[in-house]
Amino acid sequence: MHRTQAFLILLIGLLFLHSQTYAQVEIGGYIRSDIRMRLQTKGNPFTWNENRICLQLKARPSEKVQLYSDLVVRGFGFPRTETIDDLQQTGKEKVQPWGLEFYEAYVDMSDFLVEKLDVKIGRQRIAWGTADKFNPTDNLNPKDLQDIFDFGRHLGSNAIKVSYYHESYTLTGVYIPVFTPAVLPPSDWLQAFEGPISLPPGMRLHSLSNAVVLPKNNFNESSMYAFKIATTVADYNVSLNYFKGRDDLPLVTGVTILPLDTLGTVDVNSIMQYPRMQVIGADMAGQIFNIGVWAEAAVFLPRKYNVLTSFMSPPNTQQQIAIALDDKPYAKYVIGGDYTFANGLYVNAQYIHGLFHERGNENLEDYLVFALRQSFLNDALKITFAGGAIEVKDFKDIRNNYAFALGPEIAYYPIDNAELLIGAYIIDGKPTTTFGRVKDNDEVYFKVKYSF
Repeated sequence: MHRTQAFLILLIGLLFLHSQTYAQVEIGGYIRSDIRMRLQTKGNPFTWNENRICLQLKARPSEKVQLYSDLVVRGFGFPRTETIDDLQQTGKEKVQPWGLEFYEAYVDMSDFLVEKLDVKIGRQRIAWGTADKFNPTDNLNPKDLQDIFDFGRHLGSNAIKVSYYHESYTLTGVYIPVFTPAVLPPSDWLQAFEGPISLPPGMRLHSLSNAVVLPKNNFNESSMYAFKIATTVADYNVSLNYFKGRDDLPLVTGVTILPLDTLGTVDVNSIMQYPRMQVIGADMAGQIFNIGVWAEAAVFLPRKYNVLTSFMSPPNTQQQIAIALDDKPYAKYVIGGDYTFANGLYVNAQYIHGLFHERGNENLEDYLVFALRQSFLNDALKITFAGGAIEVKDFKDIRNNYAFALGPEIAYYPIDNAELLIGAYIIDGKPTTTFGRVKDNDEVYFKVKYSF
């Protein structure tokens, strides 16, 4: 496997080097190291050990054609050796786990067939929305939640994107033939989105398993498409958009409970699907008295999905049907702004109604995301004194339905293109909330990054 990956990297490199004979090639990217340690766990174990190099290549073989690729070689995780054989593997993957991640690779053609019509074909990141990292209209690419604190990160999708540029507006159409699910975080962070397992009174869980059902790879089941019109109104960038496809986070549609003894011990198996949905969105961005402002909203039109719960009690099976996701429309929105004072103090705040994992009007929560950062030494030193999010699940009973996640950080830039970061993630709240379910996962981190 690793020989294949290495060969792929070498082949792509040779192709681009060969292309230098005919076109100018721009090479960019970054090298980053990231290590984290858990604070409230006995022994303070390391939870994240990553070193990556990102290689971004651009080539322009002709005036109207541009090629782009974004590849990441990533050493991630911890040694997984269990035997002497593991220590002797040629690929060394049990000693130093690593892999190749393929984010983007596309061809971008300008004035395709007609003037002002651009076509982009290949794997690409298509980011929609004007809010800062929390975008309810950004539904085209699957979310990459492996690093839960890398907000707004998505994978690329194999897609065809067509854009027509008029003097006063831009029309965009996107077709994605194959559905790709989101990447989920490790289990100790996944519980933030899943919530506790609810069993009938008198039952206790022995084991939990699940099966994820992907849509079939055909036009009717897997394909997605979207449209967008963007323009400028009174110095504000505004747009309207429409998306038809699937939610990239799975939904439980089936549960089987199997008793193991007469004491109420059970095994639970769940079946999960990716629900169809349509989204109508709008956004704007601009300035008011040198204050950057933005707003973004999306109305979700889901299909109705039921969850079938089966209690296997031989010789009979009891079944119960409930609503997993109703077909009633619901809306998510973000309103925010930022400002930099003359003394270098930067303030950013956003009010969010409904995070990406929340579905249905009754499940949408409210969040205030903020950052207060001061610059020193001609921006060589930046200290985030207050940064994070406050969550309120129910305004009628805030005392029992609140949580917060704070992220103080010190960033130092010793030379151009280099940054050193040290910070922490501090979380607390009630167990009914998203953040409160992972309140024991406080961490400190140290990161180094150099861009080229």
